[in-house]
Amino acid sequence: MRFWPSVEEGPNLLGFMGYKAGMTHVFMVEDKPGSPNLGKETVHPATVLDAPPTLVFAVRAYVKNQYGLQTFTEAWMKKPPKDLNRVLTPPKNSAPNQGLKKMEENLGRIAEFRLLVATQPRLAGVPKKKMDMIEIKIDGGPVEEQFKHAKKLLGKTVSVTDVFKEGQFVDVVSVTKGKGFQGPVKRWGIKILPRKSRKTKRGVGAIGPWKPPRVLYTVPRAGQMGYHQRTEYNKRILKIGADGSEASPKGGFLRYGPVRGSYVLLDGSLPGPAKRLIRLRHPARPPKKVPEAPPKITHISLESPQGK
Repeated sequence: MRFWPSVEEGPNLLGFMGYKAGMTHVFMVEDKPGSPNLGKETVHPATVLDAPPTLVFAVRAYVKNQYGLQTFTEAWMKKPPKDLNRVLTPPKNSAPNQGLKKMEENLGRIAEFRLLVATQPRLAGVPKKKMDMIEIKIDGGPVEEQFKHAKKLLGKTVSVTDVFKEGQFVDVVSVTKGKGFQGPVKRWGIKILPRKSRKTKRGVGAIGPWKPPRVLYTVPRAGQMGYHQRTEYNKRILKIGADGSEASPKGGFLRYGPVRGSYVLLDGSLPGPAKRLIRLRHPARPPKKVPEAPPKITHISLESPQGK
């Protein structure tokens, strides 16, 4: 995550993680200000995220110098889960009190606190045991309150309801579907040349002038397509639930299965295939007109995508 916004309310975590399960559609009462369908029942495509609680296994404090943020110290939980060894090697005989005491004595120097958070795939529908790890910033309020909040969360689990609420807008950071090595027609959408063209038809007619004597980056060329990190701004949370059967279609999602635990229903589509890690963040540039209340959902489609 390359950027964390600033929030006024807090202290609070600025992000969460989940796994993409699949898509469905919902019937809801349109509440977007200025919409011609305001107050009417409309159909919206929606994405379901499998969002089990995440584990806070460490607290990291940062100080600011002329080079930017620099790690000051860390405090790790006692006895991290064994699945964390699949990602990294935790410190032996970790003593969280020493790190927390050092942070407390130097609160005047510390610029910000971040939590090292890991998912719990065993509670989700993804077929893996390796935890996914992310660093999430704490923001809102003075540094002293942020430290108390981080100290309280160390070694405990955080649910999505502790970070976000229904009707809120979030930014989505994920990795898109991988397409492999593709030519310029599929990669850039250029026109296929006439049948009698010389040398090539699925390429550009000329890759550049004599001067400058190089191929410019603006010329469509073959290369990697997909599997790129992308950020989509202002996706609205339609619903947060504790029972995944409320949003899972009959027979489960294709290439994922049913969602059994807590879930997040987001308006629209998200980058990436099923089972991919989705990172949610407080909006960096939230919309100016936001509905005051969460959306009123009248129906969530649970029909099987494979028919009868």
